[in-house]
Amino acid sequence: MGIVRAAISVSLDGYVAGPRQSIEVPLGEGGEALHTWVVQTRVWREAHGLEGGLEGVSGEVLAEEMRAVGAEIMGRGKFGPPGGGAWQEPLWNGWWGEEPPFRKPVFVLTHHPREPLVLSGTTFTFVTGGVEEALALAREAAADLDVFVGGGADVIDQFLAAGLLDQLDLHVAPVLLGGGSRLFAGAGTDVRLEQVRAVGAPGVAHLRYRVVR
Repeated sequence: MGIVRAAISVSLDGYVAGPRQSIEVPLGEGGEALHTWVVQTRVWREAHGLEGGLEGVSGEVLAEEMRAVGAEIMGRGKFGPPGGGAWQEPLWNGWWGEEPPFRKPVFVLTHHPREPLVLSGTTFTFVTGGVEEALALAREAAADLDVFVGGGADVIDQFLAAGLLDQLDLHVAPVLLGGGSRLFAGAGTDVRLEQVRAVGAPGVAHLRYRVVR
């Protein structure tokens, strides 16, 4: 059985998205700067059907992060649209168009039931029973591969608080957002992390932590 791991880009002051997220500004004001490092890599661009991109340390880190993942769990905030609430017609199908980059089973945590959505190799299953139900479904789908918790901050916090996460990778960008969606705000004070890796690269520091139980 694989491990349960999360990875997310974060500002120096602890935010994974800026304030005032909207359809027009999905990552909030200033939030796009958190991902400058990743969108420049060849690995990311290739996964999104784009050409070009940079080789280097960040690309190697990202490629490692993408390997051996059998299923992903994400929150309603990452799937969208901003504001959440009951699903409205026409149904929102995510930020990624008709060809999402996941190409694996994705389990979306939500309070509002919805039939599964299949888009070009990616099946989104909407889970209303919380993180433990989502993890059970994702483990079954992933078989012997890892389960990836893709965010946002609240979902990662829930996994940490429930003791369900094995590994956490933070990609720290030299950005101050001053507000927005903050990581660890709901994780509690009992979480213990052991740093196992720190890799510097242009515009980002890649940090890896093992969750100590």
